[in-house]
Amino acid sequence: MSALTQSAPGYRARRTLPFRVETVRQLKRRRTLVMGLVLALLPFVLAAAFAVGGTPGGADGQLTLMATATRSGANFAATALFVSAGFLLVVPVALFCGDTVASEAGWSSLRYLLAAPVPRSRLLVSKLLVALWMSAAAMVVLPLVALAVGTAAYGGGPLELPTGGQLSLGQALPRLALVVAFVFVSQLVTAGLAFWLSTKTDAPLGAVGGAVGLTIVGNVLDAVTALGHWRQFLPAHWQFAWIDALQPQLEWSGMLKGSAVSVAYALVLFALAFRGFARKDIVS
Repeated sequence: MSALTQSAPGYRARRTLPFRVETVRQLKRRRTLVMGLVLALLPFVLAAAFAVGGTPGGADGQLTLMATATRSGANFAATALFVSAGFLLVVPVALFCGDTVASEAGWSSLRYLLAAPVPRSRLLVSKLLVALWMSAAAMVVLPLVALAVGTAAYGGGPLELPTGGQLSLGQALPRLALVVAFVFVSQLVTAGLAFWLSTKTDAPLGAVGGAVGLTIVGNVLDAVTALGHWRQFLPAHWQFAWIDALQPQLEWSGMLKGSAVSVAYALVLFALAFRGFARKDIVS
C-alpha cells in the first residue's frame, strides 16, 4: 500500500481525515447531543432542588461550598462543578474518548478508513484531538450554563469563599476558569484509559465502561488511608485540589502536583494506544 500511496497523484497523508470533517461527524452523533443536553440541564435541576429544599446550610453550622451555593451566580457555578467533577464529568470524557476507534470497528468501517488510505497514526491523532476538544467543551458547558442560571436566580454578586472572605466577580471568573482547566487536566487519565481501551476492543461500551470503572477503582483506592503517601500517586487523590483556587490567596501546589500525575499517566496511556494500534490486525 505504501508504494501505491506514494505514487498516487495528489495524495497527502496529512490531508486525510481532516480535523473539521471528523469534528462534524462526531457533533452530529446522537450521544453527543444527549450528553450536551444532560450537562446543560444539570444547573436547572440544581436550581430547582434548592428552590424546593430551601437555602442549603453547612454541617454543624460550618460554611461549605454547598452552603454558599445560592449566594451568587459565581457560587452556584462553583457548586455545580463541585457536585459533578467527581463522577458526572468523567462520563463525557470516557464517552468521547472511548467511542472513537471502537465505534468505527463496531460499524466495520475502520478497515475501509485505513484503506482510503488514512495512515494509522493520522487516524488516531485526528480522533484523539476531536475527542479531547469535545471533552473540554463538556467541561465548559456546565459552568457557563450554571453561571447564567445562578446569576438569573441569585444575582451577580461576589464569590463568597468557604474559608471566609469573598472575591469580586472580576476576580472570581479567572479563578473559575482555572478550576475548569484543572478539572479537564485531571480527567486526562480517564481520556487516556478510554482511548487506549478503544484501540483494543470493537465494543465502544466496553471501552467507555472500562474507563469509568477503572476511574471508580482509583477513587476507592484513594479512600484507603492505609496506603499512606502512596495515594499521592493516584490521580483521584488530587481531583479536588482545585478547591485551593477558591481561597483569598491562590494556592498552586496541589493543582501542580495533580496535573503532573495526571499528565504522566495520560502520556503513557496515549503512547500505549498508538503503539498497540500500529501493530494491530484490523479485521473490522
